[in-house]
Amino acid sequence: MIEIKKDVVLAPFTTFRIGGPAKYFTEVGNEDEMKEALSYAKENSLEFFVMGGGSNLLISDNGFDGLVIRMTNVSGSVSGEKITCGAGLMLSEAVRLAASNGLTGMEWAAGIPGTVGGAVYGNAGAYGGSMSDIIENVKILEIEKDGTFSAEIKNCGNSDCSFEYRNSAFKKNGKGIIFSVVLALKKGNKEEIETQVKDIIEKRKTIHPSGFSAGSVFQNPVVEDQELIERFERDTGAKVKDNKVPAGWLVMEAGLKGKKIGGVEVSEKHSNFIVNSGSGKAEDVIILTSMIKQKVREKFHIQLKEEIRYVGF
Repeated sequence: MIEIKKDVVLAPFTTFRIGGPAKYFTEVGNEDEMKEALSYAKENSLEFFVMGGGSNLLISDNGFDGLVIRMTNVSGSVSGEKITCGAGLMLSEAVRLAASNGLTGMEWAAGIPGTVGGAVYGNAGAYGGSMSDIIENVKILEIEKDGTFSAEIKNCGNSDCSFEYRNSAFKKNGKGIIFSVVLALKKGNKEEIETQVKDIIEKRKTIHPSGFSAGSVFQNPVVEDQELIERFERDTGAKVKDNKVPAGWLVMEAGLKGKKIGGVEVSEKHSNFIVNSGSGKAEDVIILTSMIKQKVREKFHIQLKEEIRYVGF
């Protein structure tokens, strides 16, 4: 049986360390508990929000006037070349499981915060890899906007997930609560995999800021301006793939590196990160992201789109 708590401050559950209280809050570790939580929300006419590891998330300073359901199903098991993960398992733990069992295909995810469920929801990716490359099956509970949910758990194959760049069917239609995931990997050289994981984590430490952040703020936009693409490649020595220019470079070129609003600032280390000094408010982030979008639009005629999910606004 689940425990419903009142007025639970959400900031400590997020990587941004920003956010007011949830009117109601509970944690669920299995399907029956999730159904119990959803029934509570429906019976009490409450809006609900399902929360994982708290990355890529900005919660209002006023909190959330409904029920926050935090996923705590953190199971993870290996069978042959497949890993079955609870949606609440940290992505870093899934990477560790893969590497320690000599399974390749997840190295790119080393060092990414958040849960496996959240990574599937947003089709997380890095260094040329993404969740869509390794998903075999996703177990979900289908739910309607009025809170009505199916009694049966549905299994979705990779093609059912409608994966796109930083997007999925679950993110687009909001009708599926992810419970567990089967990852299809391949046998590899354990020492080489572990070395690559370590190298990627070290690389992230050198280019990503420390401190409280939600991760990358903006998606890398598709750019049609060939002169701008050539300028990026000339200035950085990096090659543009699929016409996607890094958002961080655009923000930096717009002169916003280190820009501060209240208790938050554009990272000096990586301009696609907004860092909370510890006193930052959601309002500060909203003002700063709006300024960034405006400046980039004025300078490059490019409309940036947030990766961050907004809750309680």
